[in-house]
Amino acid sequence: MLYNYIRCFKKGWGVKLERIKAYYPYLAGIGMASIFGFSFMFTSMGLDVASPMELIAYRFLLAAFMITLLWIFGIIKLNYRGKNLWPLFLLSLSEPVVYFIFETYGVKYTSSSLSGLMIALIPVAVTALAAVFLKERPSLYQLFFILLSVTGVAFIIFMTGVESRNTSIIGFVYLLGAVLSAAFYSILARKSSLEFTPIEITFVMMWFAAISFNFLNLIDRLAKGHPISDYFRDLTDYRVLIPVLYLGVLSSVVAYFLNNYALSKLPASQASVFANLTTVISVIAGITIRREAFYWYHIIGAIMILIGVWGTNYFGKVSQPIISSEETH
Repeated sequence: MLYNYIRCFKKGWGVKLERIKAYYPYLAGIGMASIFGFSFMFTSMGLDVASPMELIAYRFLLAAFMITLLWIFGIIKLNYRGKNLWPLFLLSLSEPVVYFIFETYGVKYTSSSLSGLMIALIPVAVTALAAVFLKERPSLYQLFFILLSVTGVAFIIFMTGVESRNTSIIGFVYLLGAVLSAAFYSILARKSSLEFTPIEITFVMMWFAAISFNFLNLIDRLAKGHPISDYFRDLTDYRVLIPVLYLGVLSSVVAYFLNNYALSKLPASQASVFANLTTVISVIAGITIRREAFYWYHIIGAIMILIGVWGTNYFGKVSQPIISSEETH
């Protein structure tokens, strides 16, 4: 009798554990959005001292070393033997490399309002590309809630105030390139999850970005006549060091791992819509930490975004879902 009781208990616990695991991808998406939401505050702090390229270079160099230490100490497992790494290189080129470059110059040649609005369109671009390349066709309900989430972001941006600064065509092209590169990253990460684990994808991304951005930063510094011996000088300033620690460890290693994990478990359109939660988190961070003004339209926009993210995942059913990497090993 005791044996049967123990068997029933184990079986019941196993079912409960599987139900809990089903929520992991959604928690990963929320965690990713939360980390990225606070990253704007740290980025702003770092840019008071360092240039955008320096901050990005430091960030990914730290991220690459941190994730390597995790591998050396056996905390994470990597296995690239017999696998084709070219898709991961292409994925890493799409994001972070091309995305960060296009976004940086897009913001430079346009207004931050237009930049925020364009970046919010990434879930729409992902949905379109996923239907073509992954055969993941969203339902009409899902499309509605994706657009509702994007509208929530746009509402907050426009109510905050559209900047009057002139917007150039080249700036718009850069932002469009950022949207497309982020969308292609989501598609490639989703497909790569068939062969690679999320941490294996993240490892390659961090090193590819570290090498690329530090090479570009080194060329830029030499062109400006700065000595190589001063390459890490800005890191002696706490206004740079603290942001680099946050951006390198949390916003790079942890956030991208969570994003890659979500993409390995959810259709690309569902996983990508979590990014719009970043707007809500950044508003909350500004209000609670930086004592920024809080208005009624923040509440309305946040509700639209939250309902949009919830609806996209609640009604997110695709006809041919991809099997995750863990299910193929």
